[in-house]
Amino acid sequence: MNNSLANTARLLGAGLRALLVLTLVTGVIYPLVVTGIAQALFGDQANGSEIKADGKVVGSSLIGQSYNLPLKKGQETPEPDLRWFQGRPQNGLGSNTVNTRYKLILSGATNRSADNKDLIDWVTAAKAAVAKDNSTPGYKVSPSDVPADAVTSSGSGLDPDISPRYADIQVHRIAERNGLSVVQVQKLVDEHTGGRTLGFVGEPRVNVLELNIALKDLLAKS
Repeated sequence: MNNSLANTARLLGAGLRALLVLTLVTGVIYPLVVTGIAQALFGDQANGSEIKADGKVVGSSLIGQSYNLPLKKGQETPEPDLRWFQGRPQNGLGSNTVNTRYKLILSGATNRSADNKDLIDWVTAAKAAVAKDNSTPGYKVSPSDVPADAVTSSGSGLDPDISPRYADIQVHRIAERNGLSVVQVQKLVDEHTGGRTLGFVGEPRVNVLELNIALKDLLAKS
């Protein structure tokens, strides 16, 4: 009986030691090493690809934000604030109180086929609206000029980037609304147009948040 109790005690002791060692290695040391490597080599990505303005975090380069006017009485859908560059339509799902500029917590697409009548009607109306919003005296945008990313959301519904073509058709409107020259605004777009990743992956793109921060800085200097 004493030998049996002693063996049980030894087994329990060995099991406890194994538990403590594994907890230390997998629960403390490994997370600290991985976190340290991530912070040292990939600090920007590890911290959420934050974008700062005026010393404060204003968003992430990976998640789009809306630039809308405050809701008017009786309105359910806010109107875009046309002083700023507009991003892609947003079809993420859900809401939160943390990111008040982009009230979404889940990503998701419309999941409608290209021949879906509701989608076709929505895109047709959206193209007409984008063309109207971006037409100025002396610069007319027609629905055929409007690129696909201006009227469709990405697969996630959270895309932070737009095509250079969509940014370009907004230049005249931005210049007029903010009292800037077209040359000044076009220069901002050109400076914030990124190429393909590694030279061949993806498409050229413009991050809307970074572009609008640059626009805000330019307005402050004007």
